[in-house]
Amino acid sequence: MDILNKTPRPLKISLPGGKVLRLGPKMTGQISPKAAEHPPVKKLLEEGVIEIQGDGGTRSTGGGSNSDSANGSNQSGSSGGAAMRRSGDR
Repeated sequence: MDILNKTPRPLKISLPGGKVLRLGPKMTGQISPKAAEHPPVKKLLEEGVIEIQGDGGTRSTGGGSNSDSANGSNQSGSSGGAAMRRSGDR
């Protein structure tokens, strides 16, 4: 889930587990659905200081597939780079 700071000042939002989300003015961040139910977050939401935008489920799934493909290319690139150095040293 995306969270938007609607104020012109930075915010420090308390999240479950003792975590803190810092949001700059007019910036967005991501929180879990569980964090959206946390009382300090609900209070800011009711005051109109923050806005929760949509469900991030589809975005995180798409991001996961992109990161998997990036990791695959990084791994093959690392081993390919090492092989090229060896052949260049000979």
